[in-house]
Amino acid sequence: MNRVYVCSCFGVTEKQVKEHADAGACTPRQIASACKAGTDCGSCVRRIQAILGRGNCPRRELVDQGMPALATETVADLREAA
Repeated sequence: MNRVYVCSCFGVTEKQVKEHADAGACTPRQIASACKAGTDCGSCVRRIQAILGRGNCPRRELVDQGMPALATETVADLREAA
């Protein structure tokens, strides 16, 4: 199995970042909250931004209203899967 690492500091793969994005993470900060990627040396933040793309956030309306985009259960499930 080929793993493409996005964050070497915390061993976070591209697949994991995409899973967090599918779960509602819209920004690098939300990815960082979910799996710590981008919180150490920061060299992966641009790659995370590229994976997230522009717009296309399924839960953008929640974020715009100041509500969390990630459900607590979803973050816990993804952490366990890592």
